[in-house]
Amino acid sequence: MDASLDEKRVEEEGMKQQQDKGLSGHWFPIEDIKDPHLDVIAKFAISEFNKQNNSSLKFETVVSGDMQVVGGMNYRLVVDVSDGGSKTYEAEVYEQAWLYSKILTSFNPIN
Repeated sequence: MDASLDEKRVEEEGMKQQQDKGLSGHWFPIEDIKDPHLDVIAKFAISEFNKQNNSSLKFETVVSGDMQVVGGMNYRLVVDVSDGGSKTYEAEVYEQAWLYSKILTSFNPIN
């Protein structure tokens, strides 16, 4: 499936889930943590963090996550990374898929 179609499907699913639950603007758990689009978001977050911090973290897996529809999609993902050892971070990314725009809003280690 085309990556842009995956992005659109994930965003539409998130909006539908929020509308069904009446939770506009609230965070809710991502039900399909194995969705390939989440790997795209996580890898983007790691790449941006590496650029900003002259680091060399490498993506391992998405552990869990939440999302929020707010004029786009906010993703809050717990990701395992490696840099000689395994570490866990929480990444937040704001995406507007129709504009092909992603912004890393936070990336912090989880102790």
